[in-house]
Parts: sequence; C-alpha cells; structure tokens
Amino acid sequence: MNTSFELGTVKNYLVGLQSRITGALTDIDGTPFLVDAWQKEPGEKLQGNGITQILEGGPVFERAGCGFSHVSGPQLPPSATQHRPELAGSAFEAMGVSLVFHPRNPYVPTVHMNVRMIAAKPEGKAPVAWFGGGMDLTPYYGFDEDAVHFHQTCKDALTPFGEGLHPRFKTWCDDYFCNKHRHEQRGVGGIFFDDFSELGMAPSFAMLQSVGDALLPAYMPIVQRRKDMPYGERERDFQLYRRGRYVEFNLVWDRGTHFGLQSGGRTESILLSMPPEVRWSYQRQDEPGSPEARLLSHFLVPKDWV
Repeated sequence: MNTSFELGTVKNYLVGLQSRITGALTDIDGTPFLVDAWQKEPGEKLQGNGITQILEGGPVFERAGCGFSHVSGPQLPPSATQHRPELAGSAFEAMGVSLVFHPRNPYVPTVHMNVRMIAAKPEGKAPVAWFGGGMDLTPYYGFDEDAVHFHQTCKDALTPFGEGLHPRFKTWCDDYFCNKHRHEQRGVGGIFFDDFSELGMAPSFAMLQSVGDALLPAYMPIVQRRKDMPYGERERDFQLYRRGRYVEFNLVWDRGTHFGLQSGGRTESILLSMPPEVRWSYQRQDEPGSPEARLLSHFLVPKDWV
C-alpha cells in the first residue's frame, strides 16, 4: 500500500473541502471565519498541524466550527482500537475535517459532519488504513420535509457505491448518535461509518469524497428555508435546553472527541463543536401535543425517512 501517496491525495481533498464549506457559510451569513493555523510543538505527544476555522456571533450562525487536522503519534488511543485490538500499540497518522454548525434561529437544525482517514503502522507489518465519518442532523423544531431531504441526499451520495451501504450506514448512525444514558436519539440521524476500506482504498476514498461533497446540498437548502422564521423566548429556551443533550453526547460518547483528547490533540480545536450558549433543566416535562413534545415523540426516534 502506497500510504504516502494516499495520504497526500486525501489531504488535498480535505483542505479543499474545508475551504468550500466555510466559503458557503460566509456567503449565507455574511460573517468571515477566523482562520487559525496551528502546529504542534516539538516534543509533544502528538505531532502535526491543522487549520481551525470558526465563525461566532453571526446573524445566521451563532457558532460554526470547521477544522482540518493532520497528526501522527506513537500509539493509537483506546478509542481507535476498541474494534481493532490487533492494532493496539501501533504508531499512526490521521487526518480529517470535522464540523458542527450551531444556528441562531431555533427552527434551523444543528448539523455535524466528519470525514477522516487513519493509517496505522504496526511494528513489523504492512501499514493498514481506513476511512470513517458521516453526517447527522439535530433539529430543535422538526419538519418532515427537512428530515426527508437530508436523508435522501445522504442516500444519493452512497448509492453509486453499493445499494446496501445506505441502510447499513443509516442504522449505524442511529445506533451511534444516541445518548444511551438517556435512551434518547441525538437527532434525526443521517449516515455514519468507521473502519471502512472494504471497497478497496481508491473506491473507499471516492465514497468518502461523495459523503463530504454531500454536506452542502444536504444542509444549506434547510438553512435557507428556516433561517428567517420568526421565533420568541419559548423557542430559544427550548433550543438551549436541547443543546445540552448535544454537549452530553459529545463529551460522554463521541469517539472522535475521545480520540482527540486521548491522543494528546489540540483541545481548543477538538471542542469547537461546543455550542456558545446552553441550558439544563431538571426533569423538564413539555406539554403533551406541543411542538417541543413532538420533537421527542416523532423526530427523535429511529425511522426510515426515505
């Protein structure tokens, strides 16, 4: 496996993807991203560099973070080897683009996407590489047409690579993006995959590109539909409350967050997914039949949207 060639090709794609996505958000929000290029210091546990881009306080997006990182380390962290125990102790190289966009208007859903490649270098053996990632949608006030559009776009991105991939990755997403301590889905799902190279490296990378390229057509039409809808304190209060569930998932369950922190990654960049404002309520109960109650009963349950 020509790892150096593959890593260079993947890196060029990821850097370009980050640029395209942040450019599209600036176009709709009118606020430029802060661009923070960083480099790990010599002697640190992890080596590498990246570009963290962050938009804060915009009229459409209250906080939008989109980061690229390319790092290497002497030993894969536990979060990366829980399904690949034979690679425990291996040196590794990893790169990816990760984003979370927190909108200001409660009728606009939060979106998350990550696309990544990891190459492990077990001692005395050939390198092993794989891809992972996906995207998912987290509404506060759900709309069926938005959920259908998002899932259909995800399905269309995967169909050229095999009819069985979408139902498999959709179920994987539902299983993964779940606050298991609350027995509650984080959102309406999307697609998720990890440890993936079964198509061969070149076709698997092509699939990764298709997923990355699908983020803007999956999400931006929803933003355009919802960003100017009127809302009041009730909707804002519920949005902040539901953001608390987002924080819980990212800190308790998310493998990407754990990978970054366990490997000695750059904390400020790893936690760019955190919302700027959030609220918790003790045993909150919403009125039956209300839009807030319907979020849990209709949208935060796994279902086939397409």
